[in-house]
This record gives sequence, C-alpha cells and structure tokens, in this order.
Amino acid sequence: MAITALPPETEADIARVTEALAMITPRWNVRILLALSGPPLRYSELAAKVSWLQNGQLHPKLKSLCDAGLVERTEHTARHVTYGHTERATALLPVLPMIVTWAEKHLEKADRPLPAIEQIEDSLTLLTRRHAAAILWVLKSREEVSARVLARIVMPSSDSTNIYPPLRQLVADGLADTKGNGRPYRLSAAGDALAPVLGTLSAWSAGQPLDQAAHHPVWGQPQAKGKPRPWVSSQSRPAPAALPPARAVGSPPAWHHRDLFSHAAGRPTAAIPAGGPRR
Repeated sequence: MAITALPPETEADIARVTEALAMITPRWNVRILLALSGPPLRYSELAAKVSWLQNGQLHPKLKSLCDAGLVERTEHTARHVTYGHTERATALLPVLPMIVTWAEKHLEKADRPLPAIEQIEDSLTLLTRRHAAAILWVLKSREEVSARVLARIVMPSSDSTNIYPPLRQLVADGLADTKGNGRPYRLSAAGDALAPVLGTLSAWSAGQPLDQAAHHPVWGQPQAKGKPRPWVSSQSRPAPAALPPARAVGSPPAWHHRDLFSHAAGRPTAAIPAGGPRR
C-alpha cells in the first residue's frame, strides 16, 4: 500500500534511502563500522577499539549491524569468532567522507576542532528526521512547492496540517527555506548540496555502482539555492574518531586505524555557511 502520492518507483527509492540511513544513524554504529574497516577482529579486539561503550552495549550493536547486512560474524571454531565488514558495508564506506565534505561546508563553525565522526553523526541526525527524505525529494524535483501541495504528495492520507511540523523542522535545520507564512518552500543551499550524498545512498541501496549517483533523475540534477540558516551547536561526545579527506564517488576510502580515534584538524577560521541544529 502506497504511503505517499509519489510514483511507486520514487516511493521505493525514498524508502531504500531512508532504510540505508536508519542502518547507520543509531548511536555508535558508524564508529563500530570504522573500527572494523581493517582486517576482521575478535570481539575483545573490537571492544578495545570502542572502549567507551559500557558492558553489554557492544553485543546488541553488533547484532543489529549483522542483521542489517553490514557486519559479518565468522565462527572459525567455538572459541574463535571474528567480526568484519560485508561487501555491502565496504561499498557504503565512501559515502562517509562525502558526508564530512558536506558538513565542513554547511555545519556551524564550532568553538573547538570537531572530529569528522561528529560531523557525520550530526549530519545523519538531520537526514533521518521523519518525512525528511520524501520532502527533500519533492522540493528538489519541483523547486518550489506550497505546504498544501507537499501535504498531498508526502502524506496524502493525513490531515494537511500535519506537514507543518516536519517542514518547520527542515527549515530550522537549514535544509529548506520559505519567504514567510503561506509562501512556497524550497531547498536551501545546504539542502541542495546534499544531492551527492542522497544520490550515492540511493545508488548503494539499489546495489548500483556509486558513480551512478551522478545520473540519478533527481539528485543528479544541480540546482542553485538561497542563503542557508544558522546552526545551534550540540554537546560534545566522547572518544571522537577522524576520517580522511573525502574522495571521489566510486573511489574506496583509505581508512587508517591509527587515525580512527584521533581528533580531526580544526575548521577554517572564517564563518561557515549554516545548515541546522547539531544533535
């Protein structure tokens, strides 16, 4: 049964992207994937790399990542079990530096050097807001849309006023913008700049090569946008990890274990265009 009034293939694409984001957004998931980016590890070896996780927290996280098809558990013997990336997880890793590239440009300049892993976690929080992927899709494909039309497309079986909370959240997050009450909504510069990330997630979730993102019918199309909005900084989180500079789509990232839990370089001193509130 259709959830939106979008074409079935579009709704399926949005659902796949939303599911892909749901796999990696839960707290610590990206950090665990990064810790496993080298050779397979025993549980005790992995636990040492993510030592800030309290007793009992790592096992359910690993199980959920295994269930999602991102981590593979290999039982060599009864006493020798290792965990490592699946091919799907390895294919997903190049998306992470792309998120860092977006965050470096569109997240607020922090009062301390932020590691890349925090950039990723803050960005993923914005992308997994309820109805965010569907609304961003419609805004990207139609350029300007009224709230009433958005409601008919994104949530046709609900009261039209239900579109306003997610729309206001996207505006507060700096991913959408409007000139005032009753005026159409459109993507902000930050929202439009997410196109490579969402296009790549779409390609990954469909099992296509990541370089197919440039040919996506919506996210592959450039679009100029207006001025983004300011951010609100979040509280810091423990044990940050750093990522290498972003690489071209389709090029595998070179993860270095010694860099995973070190701080990233500081941001530029100039003000950075804003997006939305950090997690």
